[in-house]
Amino acid sequence: MNRADFHQQRAAQATADAQRLLDRQASLGAGWLTWVASQLYQLSPPEYAAMVRRELQRLSTGRS
Repeated sequence: MNRADFHQQRAAQATADAQRLLDRQASLGAGWLTWVASQLYQLSPPEYAAMVRRELQRLSTGRS
């Protein structure tokens, strides 16, 4: 599977995972960043974790 196929097949789930992480920000407060880092560390494969990180960044800054 090439990179484009991998990304296309997982894009919706990466966005959903990023939104799930972002949704916990208010309830976790100052501990959110540490929690997010631990959640991202558990994602596999690393390419998918990178996708979620990018989506989290996009969603948190309001870019489309």
